[in-house]
Amino acid sequence: MFNIEEFDIKLDTEFIGRNFIYCDEVDSTNTMLLTNNEFNRDGTVLLAEYQSKGRGRKNRTWVSNAGQNLTFSILLKGDFKEKKINLINLASSLSVAQSLETLYQFDVELKWPNDVLVNKKKIAGILIESSSKGNKINKIVIGIGINVNQPNFPGKYDIQPTSVRKEFKAIVSREKLLSDVLNNFENNLQLVKDAPDKILNDWRNRCKMIGGKVKIVMDDKVKVGLFDDIDESGFLILKIGDKVEKIHYGDVSLR
Repeated sequence: MFNIEEFDIKLDTEFIGRNFIYCDEVDSTNTMLLTNNEFNRDGTVLLAEYQSKGRGRKNRTWVSNAGQNLTFSILLKGDFKEKKINLINLASSLSVAQSLETLYQFDVELKWPNDVLVNKKKIAGILIESSSKGNKINKIVIGIGINVNQPNFPGKYDIQPTSVRKEFKAIVSREKLLSDVLNNFENNLQLVKDAPDKILNDWRNRCKMIGGKVKIVMDDKVKVGLFDDIDESGFLILKIGDKVEKIHYGDVSLR
């Protein structure tokens, strides 16, 4: 059972998570925050012990044992541009990485655009969704799934999953981890506005794919080239021969 008091004591934010909603089960925390107007306060965090329709990118199912992990979404309100949303995406995965490094001394790798890896295995993933009013994006929901105390992951995966428990060799406090991630996220959100280069550089420092040959699958297209860098908005810069292409989305793997 999630101890809300323990979580609240460790939360050190101005607005992120100050409106905190805890649910035993929902279909999807992202869908709930995007579509339910009852939850309309900037910085609202919705944590569910189980998601019956939890999903990752490209509508892939996100499987998570009830009561063992962290599956939650953060609501942000305002006027957003696409490039800002992508920086927030990088800031989200960076926030998870920083907490895993600080609390458990993990060597964390970030995989573009939104996966968090430990020992080449996936420990967390991010899914950002948004809604528009007119031609303006006015609401962003950041869904974060972190494998915390799940002991095993049966089945076949493109990237083998792992959990904090498996890597740290101990059951850990979900409350402490969630509060730390949210503390980092609020700090990083401010940096997105004030010092985006710091977010970009901190993310780059944890991405071991940069400089390597990669394959990118985008729907039914496949591109192969050199992962040259990320641009000022966090989009992938792909070199194919003498040409340079900007990639906005896709599944990236090393060649």
